[in-house]
Amino acid sequence: MTDPIADYLTRLRNAIQAKHRVVEVPASNLKKEITKILFEKGYILNYKFVEDGPQGTIKVALKYDPVNKVNAIKKLERISSPGLRQYTGYKDMPRVINGLGIAIISTSKGVMTNKEDAELKIGGEVLCYVY
Repeated sequence: MTDPIADYLTRLRNAIQAKHRVVEVPASNLKKEITKILFEKGYILNYKFVEDGPQGTIKVALKYDPVNKVNAIKKLERISSPGLRQYTGYKDMPRVINGLGIAIISTSKGVMTNKEDAELKIGGEVLCYVY
């Protein structure tokens, strides 16, 4: 697999389209950090890291509105890919839907959102947009 982050986002997108409650994805440290950010920002209901075998899995419980059954995640968009990496400095930080969404950025201090990254004044690789 050449792009595990794109695979992770695609699995989440497919589960949302099929109205699944839980989706399982192969684990990695980067995917775990992205999952933690999605949970902290309220895009997913819960998550669980299952250590089985050498790699392990991540079980993600998707969040739906109880009244009209709409998912909390409207769009997951991969920005940086293995063929074309997208980097940004702290002065040119991307704004997702004028501040309503988040950009997940991989920095030298770890994986964080664009707002946290701008406060610490570090740039990094823009992994994806979530809104």
